[in-house]
Amino acid sequence: MKNAPLYEVRKIRDLRDMLDQSVKIFRDKTAFLIKKGRGEAYTSISYKEFGDDVNAFGTALTDLNGAGSRVAILAETRYEWNITYLATTNGVGVVIPLDKELTKQEIANLLNRSHADILVYSASKQPIIDDIYSEIPSVKHFICMDRLSDNSRSVVFEDLLEKGRALLEEGNRVFLDASIDVEATNILLFTSGTTAQSKAVMLSHRNICVNLEGMCSMVYIDPSDIFLSILPLHHTYECTCGFLCPIYRGATVAHCEGLRYITQNMKEAKATVILAVPLMLEMFHRAIMKKALGDSKTARKFKFGIKLTRALRKIGIDKRRKIFSAIHDSFGGHLRMLISGGAGIDPKILLDMQNMGFLCLQGYGLTECAPILALNRDVFFNDRAAGLALPGVDIRIIDKDENGIGEIIGKGPNVMLGYFENEEATREAIDADGYFHTGDLGYLDSDGFVIITGRKKNVIISKNGKNIFPEEIESLLSRSVYVAESIVSGEDNQHDDIIVTATIFPNQEAITEKFGANPDPDAIQQVLGEECKKVNDQLPSYKQIRKVVYRDTEFEKTTSKKIKRSYK
Repeated sequence: MKNAPLYEVRKIRDLRDMLDQSVKIFRDKTAFLIKKGRGEAYTSISYKEFGDDVNAFGTALTDLNGAGSRVAILAETRYEWNITYLATTNGVGVVIPLDKELTKQEIANLLNRSHADILVYSASKQPIIDDIYSEIPSVKHFICMDRLSDNSRSVVFEDLLEKGRALLEEGNRVFLDASIDVEATNILLFTSGTTAQSKAVMLSHRNICVNLEGMCSMVYIDPSDIFLSILPLHHTYECTCGFLCPIYRGATVAHCEGLRYITQNMKEAKATVILAVPLMLEMFHRAIMKKALGDSKTARKFKFGIKLTRALRKIGIDKRRKIFSAIHDSFGGHLRMLISGGAGIDPKILLDMQNMGFLCLQGYGLTECAPILALNRDVFFNDRAAGLALPGVDIRIIDKDENGIGEIIGKGPNVMLGYFENEEATREAIDADGYFHTGDLGYLDSDGFVIITGRKKNVIISKNGKNIFPEEIESLLSRSVYVAESIVSGEDNQHDDIIVTATIFPNQEAITEKFGANPDPDAIQQVLGEECKKVNDQLPSYKQIRKVVYRDTEFEKTTSKKIKRSYK
């Protein structure tokens, strides 16, 4: 439905207004499903309880260090993280979510660069805090989310929460009445990369709120939805879309215990929505297809089911969930939507998941855009596309080549205020007309969908000036059952043209099935070479893989499960 109207959404002035409205409308409804211990049953926390906890903790933080504090969070996904984030943004000062997987040197560096005065952390990070204590002079107050017997340096989170409740009962309204400048920096997010290269993105309440209104006008989120929170909360993708979005819409957030517990937690929480990165969706898809095509009888039944449901949908009958009920039951029986972000994904995976009755959509964003720039709609989508521009956002393509491919730039109220204490980088990223230069290459199709072809810094340029996009070739390689991960690069042999090289980490399970335990590396190399030949058949000659490198270990990845590329 190309011209379907946007969904109506309620207007929010800032994140405090958002939370206050949600507490009033959804008061006794479950806001969070949390586990107090590994393997325990989920415990529910209502919107009223969450709102009260945010106000109490915000009051205690203001009393502890005054308004305008810079509060860093260093912890895994947990309820205290959610409280701290909104307590800080809603009246205390600037929140600084940190990646819990960073080394102690990197954590100290980012605390110093952000001038954090308060650090809220979990017990698992206590050894790091002890090691870097003397190196982070700006941090005046340490708040541990857990009660430790030998921790005299820190205040206990629960004790501060109790103090905040007492202050509110005494009539303290300093936090409740704090003014919020919707255009000022209230969120400081570090981009991925080494501490020397990472930039601190400054976001405002307005940046986040227009993202919430925009995404929910394009994709319907119901108060009955239950989001399973899997990705790290310090990433703006999960924070904005997997935490703030469901709270805005009156839905429920269920915390996942870890990657190994996704399927179990999905069933326990009765999850209906999951935000994922391509690596996760590829894992789900591979497991489903392996089972569905495991033997000839099952494969025939599965393929017939696909054909039948496609035919029925053409006449307005949708039986996908019934015919593929066994697959849906393996995901808990309630999952209705998967949203993929963080990187491009093979459109075949999206199509296969949709054919089985899962709404599977792709979005496109960057930390600097809070994060969404484009999103596929639930009533109008293109599996090959990153999405349509968010309402109020203008997306353009500049410096186009002969095929119309150029850099994607965007302008709108979601674009960051700039990079903290880095005016030069800000000027490089945001031009004089206010357009943010993404560094991604692509084009807009006739319907306005953003089609991404690759990263500007990844593009391989042949000696006759042709552009080769590694991501395109990597996507084709990922369809092979024998390929788990790949990186495509260009090697200059100083003689002929650039040699397109595929470095591949194979799917160990598939290799073992074919060759048994301890397979000969030469045999693996041969199989990977054959798979590359199949990919070459789908590519013009200048893009074809000329060299195949077998890698016997996984590629190093970021905490958002993106493969780290090395640049010379």
